[in-house]
Amino acid sequence: MSSLHASTAAPAQAGAPGKKKGLAALLGPGLLTGASDDDPSGIGTYSQVGAQFGYGLLWTMVFSYPLMVAVQLVCARIGRVTGKGLAGNLREHYPRWALYPLVFLLLVANTINIGADLGAMGEASALLLPGPAAGYTVGIGLLSVALEVLVPYHRYVRVLKWLTLALLAYVATVFVVHIDWGRVLHDTLLPRLAFGHAEVTAMVAIFGTTISPYLFFWQASQEVEDMDACAEDRPLLEAPRQAAAQLHRIDVDTYLGMGASNLVAFFIILTTAATLHAHGVRDIDSAAQTAQALKPVAGPFAFALFALGIVGTGMLAVPVLAGSAAYAVGETMQWKSSLESKPGQARGFYAVVAVATLAGTAMNFVHVNPIKALFWTAVLNGVIAVPMLAAVMLVAARGKVMGRFAISGRLRAMGWITTAVMAACATAMMLA
Repeated sequence: MSSLHASTAAPAQAGAPGKKKGLAALLGPGLLTGASDDDPSGIGTYSQVGAQFGYGLLWTMVFSYPLMVAVQLVCARIGRVTGKGLAGNLREHYPRWALYPLVFLLLVANTINIGADLGAMGEASALLLPGPAAGYTVGIGLLSVALEVLVPYHRYVRVLKWLTLALLAYVATVFVVHIDWGRVLHDTLLPRLAFGHAEVTAMVAIFGTTISPYLFFWQASQEVEDMDACAEDRPLLEAPRQAAAQLHRIDVDTYLGMGASNLVAFFIILTTAATLHAHGVRDIDSAAQTAQALKPVAGPFAFALFALGIVGTGMLAVPVLAGSAAYAVGETMQWKSSLESKPGQARGFYAVVAVATLAGTAMNFVHVNPIKALFWTAVLNGVIAVPMLAAVMLVAARGKVMGRFAISGRLRAMGWITTAVMAACATAMMLA
């Protein structure tokens, strides 16, 4: 798990504070971040790819995994080493005129994404239960705001961890449909690469979904939340004795969290390729439409699992999207920004959570085309990701910021490779 480990941390001492035991104790911010990446919008993207190209783009999940791990490791370390989230660090080291537009675009992109996710969750709920999709959309939006604002972080995070089990729906779906595993292995490891307009657009969508700015802010801030929740834990700059244990935990958490994310995405592409693509269904507009299309070709059980997964992953992703926007805005404006705080102690922070979620809910009632909205979300994320990654990499490599924990070696190289890949994706997206 330490192939990207590039710290100069001192060896752990016996009884060092912050030391945790057991795999369950090691899983937290990385697992939640990875699981939230498979949101209903992402499910829709992966379903489109599987239906349109079959097994042809499964290789992208293998290729994107180390890139995703690298950038999330960097973000997590910034939070744990400095005791501040990404926006807090960027505010100290970059001019306001550069930071403010990026944070504003992140807020807009997250709000659109929340709207698309809530719409998909409402549609999926209406497929499983009686009642109008619009009613479910509003209800889920209000419930998400209430939970995030009223439930303290140390309790709410337990709910989010349980919601990651919703991802198992997509693992289970694979085993109720017929899969040619030999062909899957061949097409994943020895793909026939094609770079036509449709393939390039699909690849840009995949990378824009798996490596997204809101994930950067969320994992860094969750490291700070977890640290503040433990009386013994301190920023590693102040407590270097905790470094070996904490950086090991971050490595395990991030490798497994991003692995779960990409494995589930792989299974979604695989399921839709083996069912929809194989039966000539090539045009999919949403995750809910995918679930509906699965019913006649894969049976009611596969349909139900897929639809339940949309609702479950959305309940995890919507608060992550709203929370990451609130962390970014709150830290930029120097507001108190913590999910552990009571509403009266962090009014601005919780106002962003509420406004982003409720605006996203309202988006479903103003006749906004969800596919066009997601396209522009991908464009915004592509625009934001490149300068954001560059700024994050520069901060993480500065000894003035990170002390002896400044990243170097393989992790630093992989971080810049990820930045270059995202720059290529943004360029391709603009030219597509």
